[in-house]
Amino acid sequence: MDTMQIDILDPKARKLLKNLAEMNLISIRKPSGDGFLSLVNKIRAKAKNNPPSLDEITKEVEIVRAKRYAKSQKQGNH
Repeated sequence: MDTMQIDILDPKARKLLKNLAEMNLISIRKPSGDGFLSLVNKIRAKAKNNPPSLDEITKEVEIVRAKRYAKSQKQGNH
């Protein structure tokens, strides 16, 4: 099954899509409002009141890099 996002430019296309859905050739669903942008806005709202310091960011980056390095070393030895 392929999933696509379609922008309807002509109202006639909406009727065609509904006909295809009635023939069970496609399914139509409303896009969810809870997407990536919503997540970004939640993170920004939390960080606004208590933003991480440069030291905290640096420590987190170092932890992630160390984990990745250890994982790549582990995979390279097999």
